[in-house]
Amino acid sequence: MNWFSTTSARVATLDWPSPEEDWDFSDDLAITEHDIRAVLGPDADDLMTEADVDVDELIRLINAETTLLPAIVIPDEASADRTASGEAAEQPERALVSAVKTWKRRFLRGSVLALLISITGGGAAALAMNKSVTVDVDGHEQTVHSFGKTVGEVLKDAGLTVGEHDALSPSPQAAVGDGGVIKLERGRKLNLVVDGVARESWVRATSLQEAIDQLGLTGQFPQGSWFSLPENAPLPLDGATVEVHTLKHVTVLDGDAAPRQVTSTAVTAGDFIKDQNLSLGPDDELLGGLDVKLTDNAEVRISRTGVSVITQQEDIAPPVQQVEDDTLDAGKTVVQDPGTPGTQMVTYRITKKNGKETDRVQLSVQVLTPPKPKIVRVGTKQPDVANGALWDRLAQCESSGNWAANTGNGFEGGVQFTNQTWLAYGGGQYAQHAYQASREQQIAIATKVQQGQGWGAWPVCSKKIGVA
Repeated sequence: MNWFSTTSARVATLDWPSPEEDWDFSDDLAITEHDIRAVLGPDADDLMTEADVDVDELIRLINAETTLLPAIVIPDEASADRTASGEAAEQPERALVSAVKTWKRRFLRGSVLALLISITGGGAAALAMNKSVTVDVDGHEQTVHSFGKTVGEVLKDAGLTVGEHDALSPSPQAAVGDGGVIKLERGRKLNLVVDGVARESWVRATSLQEAIDQLGLTGQFPQGSWFSLPENAPLPLDGATVEVHTLKHVTVLDGDAAPRQVTSTAVTAGDFIKDQNLSLGPDDELLGGLDVKLTDNAEVRISRTGVSVITQQEDIAPPVQQVEDDTLDAGKTVVQDPGTPGTQMVTYRITKKNGKETDRVQLSVQVLTPPKPKIVRVGTKQPDVANGALWDRLAQCESSGNWAANTGNGFEGGVQFTNQTWLAYGGGQYAQHAYQASREQQIAIATKVQQGQGWGAWPVCSKKIGVA
C-alpha cells in the first residue's frame, strides 16, 4: 500500500464527504519539493548532497510502502453535518484542510529526519535538524533539543511562554542554530509598601535586593530598617507584597522626664508606643494622637496626668485664746502662754500634670495629739482723758461725732486726723489708723497735737466751739 492509498484508507473511516461531493485533497496530501526544503531549511542542498539523495528520491522514499503514517485528528467542525450550503458549508472544509496541513507538516518533519539519519548514519543531518539550545531562565540554564528554527519555536518545544512583562533575547522571530543561547527573564509584580505608602512595580529580578536595585532605591532605606521579606530572599514568580519600615531617629518627651533619643522602625505614634513598651493612663495624652505618621527626627510628646492618694502627718497650730486685761492699755497684747502644736494624719488626693501638682483634695483627718491653746492677754485699759466734753463738741463739728469716721478724703476719726499726724504723735501704739482707735485713745493723741500745734490744728471748728 503506497502513501496515498494509506492516507485514503485512514481518511475514509472519518466520515469524509461522499464520492459524489466534489472535494479534492490531492493538493494538500501530496508531498512537494517545497515541503522538503521547508523542513530541511537553508542547508537543504548540503544535507541531501551528504546523504547522496535528491528531492525526488526523498519524496519517493517517504511515499514508500514501509512508511508508517501517524493518525490524523479531524476537528469537530469538519466532522459535522455536510448538508449545509454556502458560507456555512465552507467553514468545516477549511478546518479540515488546516488539520490535514498540520498533520502533514508534523509527519514530514519526523519522516525526513528518520530517512536522513538512516541513510547517513546520523551525523550532520541529525545535528542540523535536532538542535541543542541552551535556554537561560532567570539565571537557571537548561538544554533544549528542538527542531525549531526560531527562538519562539524552541521555547514552544520547551513548554515555555513569554509574558507581557518578561524580557527575551533574542526576539521570538530570530533564527537559532545548534548551540544557540536564549535568555528569558521573568517579570514579577512587586508591591512595595514603605511606611504605609504603596508602590506597585514590575521587575525582572529574582531577589528583593535585586528588585530594589532595579527600582533605583538602593541606599534609600537606612541600615536597621525592617523588611517583611528578607532582602536576599527569592521573589515568587507570581509576585509579592513587601512591607518596609524605615529606621527613624525619634525624640521622646514623656511627662516631666528629660528628653531622650531613640531609634525605631515604627510607622505611627501608636506603633512607637508599643515598640517602646510605653503605657498611657486614662488621663494621659499623646500629642497629635496614635495615628500620626512618624518621620525621621520626629518628636513624640506624652502629657502625663497622674492621680495619687497620699497620707502625711501634719502639725496642728495652737488655737488662740484671748483674755481681756484691764490693767493693760487698750490695743496692747501680751502672749501669756505660747501653747503647744498638736499632730494629725491627713489623707489627700493629688493630681499632677507633667510632674507639677495641679489639684489637692483633703479626704480625711485623724487627730493624733490635740494642740494646747495659745493664751494672749488683750489690754482694755483706756487712757485717762481730760475735757472729754470739749473734745466731743469738737468731734461733733468735725465728723458729726463719729469717732470711726473714714470717708476716704484723707481725714480719719472723730477729730479728723491725717494718718501722718496720727502716727507722728504716737497713735500707732493704739492702732495703725485713727478711726480704728477708741474715743479715749483719739482724745489722748488729739491732746498731744493740741499741745504741739495749738487749736490751729482745727482752725474752723475750734472757732465754732469757742476755744480758739
